[in-house]
Amino acid sequence: MAKPVAVTHADLAPGRRSTELGSRTGVVLMVLTIICGLFCFILCLKAEATRSQQRWVDGEDNGDEVKYECVYSGSGKTPLLCSAVAFVGLAVAMVVQHMYMLIAVSKLTQPGLVSWDPDSARAKTLTRRAVFFFVTTWLCFAVGEILLLIGLSVESGHLKNWSKPKGSCLIIREGVFCAAGMFSLMTVFLAAGLYLTALHAQKMFQQQQHVRQ
Repeated sequence: MAKPVAVTHADLAPGRRSTELGSRTGVVLMVLTIICGLFCFILCLKAEATRSQQRWVDGEDNGDEVKYECVYSGSGKTPLLCSAVAFVGLAVAMVVQHMYMLIAVSKLTQPGLVSWDPDSARAKTLTRRAVFFFVTTWLCFAVGEILLLIGLSVESGHLKNWSKPKGSCLIIREGVFCAAGMFSLMTVFLAAGLYLTALHAQKMFQQQQHVRQ
């Protein structure tokens, strides 16, 4: 007759739910967020390389004075498409990641929240770190999205009749799309820092809860 297998505390402990910070879902979402940020950075570099430029040509000759007019180097469809995809992709990545962290933090067990000591040195360090990552993440996100929005508005202004000479041509300054890409990259890495800080805080909750038990 087979001997009964002893049931341990680890067998009775529930597995990680998909809404927990340390779950596989959280790790996958974080990796996808970083990949999305890298993809947005590449799109911004593509937009910078193909951004519309202007060149001046001789216009109408009014006697003694020659009127110069400008012509766009292209229609701006490629940088417009790249910046639009980067704009939407970064926004979606930020919303999904922060919504997941909000749901995960809101589902922390009540005993773990009660055992949290806000006056401890570790708690204060984690709080300052979380505030830093949260503020800088959204600041970089806002700056990156504003730069991409400026690029969208400028590049969409000459989709038609771009080869026709004009009195003035509005173009994006050199480096604007590159700056947007850098801010996009900083956004996802700072968001990863915020995720790791929240994960560290969750582990601290669990450690304090086990000590009290």
